[in-house]
Amino acid sequence: MREGTTYMNWNGTINGKQVEMEVPATERMVTILRDRLLLTGTKISCEIGRCGACMILLGGEPVNSCLLMAYQCAGQEIQTIEGLAPSNETDLHPVQQAFIDEGGFQCGYCTPGMILCTTKLLEQHPNPSTEQIEKALCGNLCRCTGYSGIIRAVQQAAAASRAEHE
Repeated sequence: MREGTTYMNWNGTINGKQVEMEVPATERMVTILRDRLLLTGTKISCEIGRCGACMILLGGEPVNSCLLMAYQCAGQEIQTIEGLAPSNETDLHPVQQAFIDEGGFQCGYCTPGMILCTTKLLEQHPNPSTEQIEKALCGNLCRCTGYSGIIRAVQQAAAASRAEHE
């Protein structure tokens, strides 16, 4: 323990599992996820909430985990990219599969955040317009690709989801 640091007994639900640990109250959630829980799908990039690489779903809402301290997330439900796929480790979530099928990534660093935001978008808008897709992903920065493959991936995921529910 570091001298002068206030620790807290943190508990919450991460990817459907109850987690309890002692952490500095002001440690960033992205650091807890990556360094303490080894959930490295949540990335660190800008550290000021502008790129979306650290995106998680907190209570079902997309948020930048680089801007959240441990105490702000205590007792809440968190989902990371690792918790998105079905429990069978070989299957992918339909949004993940759509990103693969449509080439919606290049280096992949931004992809977890894009996929989590897409998942939330499709919960709210099963047949999103291009404008709705762009708005949902506006907090996610991709430095490698153009956004056309990403938009196609979201559209494919939406179509697959609608077909599954028909």
